[in-house]
Amino acid sequence: MDLAVVKHSGEKTGRKVNLSTEVFGIEPNDHAIWLDVKSYLANQRQGTHKSKQRNEIAGSTGGARAGNIKNPQFKGGGRIFGPQPRDYSFKLNKKVKDLARKSALTYKAKDKSIAILEDFNFDAPKTKTYISLLKSLSFLDKKTLLVLSEANQNIVKSGRNIQNTKIITVNQINTYDVMNADQLILVESSISKIDTILNKQ
Repeated sequence: MDLAVVKHSGEKTGRKVNLSTEVFGIEPNDHAIWLDVKSYLANQRQGTHKSKQRNEIAGSTGGARAGNIKNPQFKGGGRIFGPQPRDYSFKLNKKVKDLARKSALTYKAKDKSIAILEDFNFDAPKTKTYISLLKSLSFLDKKTLLVLSEANQNIVKSGRNIQNTKIITVNQINTYDVMNADQLILVESSISKIDTILNKQ
């Protein structure tokens, strides 16, 4: 698949890049996508929920008839089988994760929701500058994911306060963010790195 490369001003460069079929043109695997998204969301959970059990409640034995006021049937008593802190995260096989990311990227390619942006930089962090970029690409009203080849604080800081906008590097690319975005924006130099990462054995 050949896609035109545009400048951040929205002008065409006259160049095209080829998206490899090994990453952007596979047979999508919906189950792999589901597993990877589930893993990603589970890893975001803090798991700090906690309720007190009987042995953690402060109180006396109570009246002769009532018995121990720590009993669950009393207000303020301990909770039976209440939530305890736990780790929700789980690991996923690397081949499954790679398959899920390739599947997500393939869906974006099929939907024609990928734009290729010529490598660029901002002189200083400025939200207004990033908004102008989105306007020039006609993406201001869409949920966008910009993938940089490497970290760039001027660009990241310019876009971090804009609603429905996320900026990541190639090393941070994940199935959830790709599927969650309406429009995927790849800087030109990120494409070869994506191929290298996802085709690494």
